[in-house]
Amino acid sequence: MFSKLALKNVTRSLKDYSVYFLTLTFGVCIFYVFNSLESQWVMEALQGGEKSSILDATLMLVDIFSVFVSVILAFLILYANNFMFKRRKKELGTYMLLGLSQGRISSLLFLETLFIGVFSLAIGLALGVLLSQFISVFTAGLFQITVPQFHFVFSLKALLKTLLYFGVIFLVVMVFNSFAVSRRQLIDLLQAERKNEDLKLKSIRSSVVLFVLSVIFLGVAYTMLLKRGLLHIDALFFVMLGLGSLGTLFFFRALSGFLLRIFQANQKLYYKGLNMFTLRQFAARVGSNYVSMTVICLMLLLAIGITACSVGMNNTLDTLTNAQAPYDFYLSAERRNSESGETTPVDVPATLRRAGFDPAVQLSAGADVTVWYSKVKIPQYAGTDDEILDYTGILPLSTYNAMRALAGQRPITLEPDRYGQTLSDWDSRTEIMSEDPVLEIQGHALLADSRAVFHENLSIGYSTGSFFYLIVPDEVLAYEGDWTADKPIVIERYFCGNYRADVPKEQTEALLHDTLSQFHRLAFENDGGSSRFNTKLEIYMETMGTKIMVLFLGIYLGIVFLLCSAAVLALQQLSQAADNAPRYRILARLGAEEKMRSRSVYVQVLLAFLLPLLLALVHSVVGMTAANAVIAQVGRLDTVASSAVTAAFIVVFYGTYLLATCWGSKRIVKSR
Repeated sequence: MFSKLALKNVTRSLKDYSVYFLTLTFGVCIFYVFNSLESQWVMEALQGGEKSSILDATLMLVDIFSVFVSVILAFLILYANNFMFKRRKKELGTYMLLGLSQGRISSLLFLETLFIGVFSLAIGLALGVLLSQFISVFTAGLFQITVPQFHFVFSLKALLKTLLYFGVIFLVVMVFNSFAVSRRQLIDLLQAERKNEDLKLKSIRSSVVLFVLSVIFLGVAYTMLLKRGLLHIDALFFVMLGLGSLGTLFFFRALSGFLLRIFQANQKLYYKGLNMFTLRQFAARVGSNYVSMTVICLMLLLAIGITACSVGMNNTLDTLTNAQAPYDFYLSAERRNSESGETTPVDVPATLRRAGFDPAVQLSAGADVTVWYSKVKIPQYAGTDDEILDYTGILPLSTYNAMRALAGQRPITLEPDRYGQTLSDWDSRTEIMSEDPVLEIQGHALLADSRAVFHENLSIGYSTGSFFYLIVPDEVLAYEGDWTADKPIVIERYFCGNYRADVPKEQTEALLHDTLSQFHRLAFENDGGSSRFNTKLEIYMETMGTKIMVLFLGIYLGIVFLLCSAAVLALQQLSQAADNAPRYRILARLGAEEKMRSRSVYVQVLLAFLLPLLLALVHSVVGMTAANAVIAQVGRLDTVASSAVTAAFIVVFYGTYLLATCWGSKRIVKSR
C-alpha cells in the first residue's frame, strides 16, 4: 500500500512539477553523452596515434569536469527537491494529522525519491544512448572523415558512472528529505501556505539612482574589457569583474520600481486588461529575487559565452586548417648528385605513375607546380639597397591558376605587361611592393596590376610563415634566347592534387602512402635526396585533439550552465505561481476571465525568462568582441556559426523550460 501511495504521488507530481523531472532527465542524458566519448569510434580510431596524448588529456578533462558538473547538478536537484518539499508541506502535514509518524513519512519520501530516480534515470539514459549514436557522425563531419558503416555505440563505463553519480545525488536527496521532515512541526506544515512574503516596491528615486549606477558600472566594465583585453589579468581585471557583477545586480534591483513607473506613464497600456496586476506582481517579485536573477544572468552569460566561443574557435581552427591545406596532398622531391652535390627537382607526377600511383586515375585534379627564382630589378630604386629583390619566387600565371582551381577559386587574368602578387600579412618586401613599382625581369618591364594583389596563404609546403611570390604571364618565363647571368632558375618543383570524390579519401591516401617507398627509390636511384609530403587528412588529425577539447568541453559546460539557469528560473516561477494562486482566485471572483488570468501568468513567466537572457546577451556581445581581439592574429571567431549553434541550444533548453513553466504555472493557478 505504501508503494502504491508513493507511486501515485510520483505520477501526480509528473503533471504538476514537470520541470523537476525535466531537469533530472536532461541532467542524466547530458552526463551520459559526454562521458561516453571514449567509446565513440572516432575516439577509438585516434587512440594510439600521434595525437593520442591530446585525446587522453581531453578524456581526463571530461572526467574532471564531470565531477564539477555533478556537484552543480546535485545543488540544482536539491534546490528543485526543496521546492517540491515546500509545495507539499500541507500534504505532509495531513499525513501526520492522520496518524503517520515522521519515520513513516520519511519512508514514503524515500520510496518516492527512489521511483523518481529510477524513472528519470531510465528516460535520461535512453535519450543519452540514442543521442550518443550521432556523436561519432557529428565528430566525423567536423573533421571531414568518412563515416564507416553504422554500428551501435554503448558505453558501459559511462552507464556505470552515471548510475554511481546520480545514485549518490538521490541518496543525498533522501537524507535531506528525512532531515527536513524530522525538523518540522505539525502546525508548521499545515500553515505553510499562509506564510507568504510581503510584496514591497522600491521607491522611484532609489530605483532611478540604482539604474543610473548600473549603467555607469557596466559601461566602465565594458570599456575596461575592450581596452585591456581578456588576457591582461591583474588587480584591475578583478575590479572589472566586480563592476560588471555589481552593475548587473543594481540593474535588477532597480527594475522593481523603475520598470513599473515606465509602464505607469502609459496609462492606456497600464490599465488595459490585467496589466496593472501583472506588472505589480512581477515588479514585487523582482524586488525580492534580484540577487537570484543576477546569478541567473551571470550563469546565462557563462553558458552563452562558453558555447559561442567554443563553436567559434572550432570554426576558426577549421578555417586555419583549410588555409594550411587547400589541397588534399602535397609532394615534392629533389635528387642530390652524390659527386657534384647539385640538386635537381624530381618530376613528381611521372615518378608517381612509375611507382604505381597514377594521378590521372586516382585524382580528380592535380597541379604540377614549378617555382622560379630570380633577382628582380626595381628601376625607381636604382643606386639604393632596394634596387634588387634577391631570391624572389616567381609563379607563371597558368601554374597559379591551376593552384587556385584546386583550392576552389576562380582563375585570374593578367595583361602581357602586368604582374600580380601573392603575399602573407607581412614580409620584408611588403613595404616596397606596396608602392606598386615597375619591375624588370629578363628585359620585360612589368607594371603592377592592383587587382591581382592577394593576401592569402598558398600553403607552399603547408607552411604558414611569411612568403612573397610574383605572378607573371607565362611568356616572361618562356624566353628562348641567351639568358643573362641573373636568369630565372627552377629551384623548386612539387605536385599537389585532390582525391576523387567517389572514392573514400582514406582509401586513396593509404594507397599513396604505400607507394611512397617505391617513389623514393625511383626518384633518387643511386643518389641521395630529400622529399616533403603532407596531406589535408594529416593536418586535420593534428588539430583534431584541440578541436575536440575546445568544442566538446565548451558545449558540455555551456549546456550545464544553461540547464541550471533555466531550471532555477522555472522553479522560482512555479513557486511564485503557487503563492499567487489565492490572488488569482480573487480575480476570478471579481469576474476576470480565465483567458485574462492565463495571459497574466504567461506574461510574468516570459518577463522572468527574457530579462536575464537579454542582459546576458548584451554581456556576451561585449565578451565575444574581446575574444575576437585575442585571436585576431590567427583568425576571427565565426560569429555566424557560433551564434546559430548557441541560439539553437537556447531554443531547445531554455525554450523547453519556458514552455514547461508556462504550462505548469497555469496548471497550479487553475487547480488552486
